[in-house]
Amino acid sequence: MLDPNKTIKFSLKDEHDEEMRQTLMAVYDALKEKGYNPISQIVGYILSEDPTYITTHKNARSLIRRLDRDELLQTLVTEYLAQNS
Repeated sequence: MLDPNKTIKFSLKDEHDEEMRQTLMAVYDALKEKGYNPISQIVGYILSEDPTYITTHKNARSLIRRLDRDELLQTLVTEYLAQNS
C-alpha cells in the first residue's frame, strides 16, 4: 500500500530507459535465434551505425533504428559503470 505522506517520483527517463532495454533485448533475442553472436552484432551496429549488422528477423533492424545510437551508448556505459562501482 502506498504511503499517502510520501511523494511518488515520476520520471519519463525511467520509462524511456525501460523501453530502450526492452528494444535491445528483443534485438538480442532475434539475433540469437538466427544464430548470430548478439553482442558482436550489436557492438558492430553501435560503432558503425550500419543497420546490416542487425537481422530483419522479428523486425529487429527496424526496432533498433528507432533508438538514438548516441543515447543508447550513453545508457549502456552509465549502466555498466553503475554496476561496477
